[in-house]
Amino acid sequence: MTATTPRPASAEALPAKPAIRLGDLLFSRAALWSGGLILVILAAVAIFLVAQSIPALTADPADFVGQPASFLDYVWPLVFGTLWSAALALVMALPLAIGIALFISHYAPRKLAQALGYLVDLLAAVPSVVYGLWGIGVLAPAIQPVYSWLVDNAGWFPLFAGPVSGTGRTILTAGIVLGVMILPVMTAICREVFLQTPVLHEEAALALGATRWEMIRMAVLPFGRPGIISGAMLGLGRALGETMAVAMVLSPQAIVSFALLQSANPSTIAANIALSFPEAYGVNVNLLIATGLVLFLITLAVNSIARYVVNRRKDFSGAN
Repeated sequence: MTATTPRPASAEALPAKPAIRLGDLLFSRAALWSGGLILVILAAVAIFLVAQSIPALTADPADFVGQPASFLDYVWPLVFGTLWSAALALVMALPLAIGIALFISHYAPRKLAQALGYLVDLLAAVPSVVYGLWGIGVLAPAIQPVYSWLVDNAGWFPLFAGPVSGTGRTILTAGIVLGVMILPVMTAICREVFLQTPVLHEEAALALGATRWEMIRMAVLPFGRPGIISGAMLGLGRALGETMAVAMVLSPQAIVSFALLQSANPSTIAANIALSFPEAYGVNVNLLIATGLVLFLITLAVNSIARYVVNRRKDFSGAN
């Protein structure tokens, strides 16, 4: 009886390589090129801002209209106004956004929650110029008596120091308008994060005798903390770059002041560019572009922090 000779390994049938369909190939290439295009556009914007800012950074301050002592003296009040107004908006909008998101996700009936969700999404689509018109036409005149009362009764506190603005167009009014603008974005993000809380975590807390609020405090809010932070950072990024609403509400000056209710208010970088660019010429255009570069770096830092927070979020499931 003859022994069977083993077949060489090379002669064994190898699994056939799956054929790549044309649609998959086109989609993968389009996704790759789209992702690369974003980086190219971002790099092009950065190169443009840096190249156009160099003449302003190297020019003699005497060449500028208004003659700022230095670029730092010119841009610092604008940076302060940008950060101050955005911080006011964030402080006012974040607690309200969390409360609305919790009401929609855990308290409201289903039909009411759906209607409120649609309303929040619609508010995010309102143009900023509409918010600006609302701020100067409705909010400022209505809130001015409140400002007068605050100055009369709490003027000893530095934030509420007088003299009070007679029109109500103050940095606090601008902060309220910005807070209303960023509220829909932050609410939508918080709502989606709260809805992703594992049901087993919520049911376990309720089974241990926790009330609904205790369940939210122990299960929902810890799970949604990274989403809350990222939503707050994204809202802050929008508030930092807002132009028309702030330009329409404020009567800005080149000052650094924490007073909320006075008629003299610091301006923001975006509003200053929008108001000054039509009349700028020569090196003054480069000066405005240099302030735009500062705003670009600030917003880039804010969005990078938000992305870092999102990436640190751990994966949760109903089993853990």
